[in-house]
Amino acid sequence: MLGIIGAMEIEVNQIKAELENVTVITKAGMEFNRGTLNGKEIVIVRSGIGKVNAGICTQILCDIFNVSAIINTGIAGSLKDEIDIGDIVLSKDALQHDLDATGFGYDLGVIPQMNTSVFGGDEKLIRLAENACDKVCKDIHYFVGRVVSGDQFISDKEKKKFLIDTFQGYCTEMEGAAIAQAAYLNNIPFLIVRSISDKADDSAHMDYPEFEAKAVANSVKLINEIVANY
Repeated sequence: MLGIIGAMEIEVNQIKAELENVTVITKAGMEFNRGTLNGKEIVIVRSGIGKVNAGICTQILCDIFNVSAIINTGIAGSLKDEIDIGDIVLSKDALQHDLDATGFGYDLGVIPQMNTSVFGGDEKLIRLAENACDKVCKDIHYFVGRVVSGDQFISDKEKKKFLIDTFQGYCTEMEGAAIAQAAYLNNIPFLIVRSISDKADDSAHMDYPEFEAKAVANSVKLINEIVANY
């Protein structure tokens, strides 16, 4: 069974509406909707915003639903000029940009006492998503690259430059790396799928509300196609 996580209602409602044979289980204040989509069994849930919510949600998917893989769908801010609003980023890997143990001699983003702080997306899921992009998102571009996550909405060009220079990120958001870390610890393959809603700079506050719906629509088309071929 495939687990799908979105942070906000707008990111999961359209997919929930298409589920058949639905059962709902509530854990940690989150509604886990289990059913079939395109003939495949999935469970989809709104985690809530931020890394703590995302990590808890992922652990529940592993413990209660025994999912075989996890896809995190949602929206993000672009960190590259060539990645435009509406485009898709698939996670080659993910890290937390706001993790700071430099006082103990670690580099920024490094999680102390863990084997790795950069969590790689599953190659099979990446290929599946690439094929889905080619089929249902022909009018936009997709990129495979690094997702950088933190409990911050990035809307400042200097902060954006910092994330690019320090972490070589392709996009920035608030949940993906936490989901990636929890999936890694449970030995579950994962993929982060992010549709770009803004450019993560001084225009982000204006762009985000205008383009949120467009970005979500692209994500929904892609998730439907991925599930159909999973």
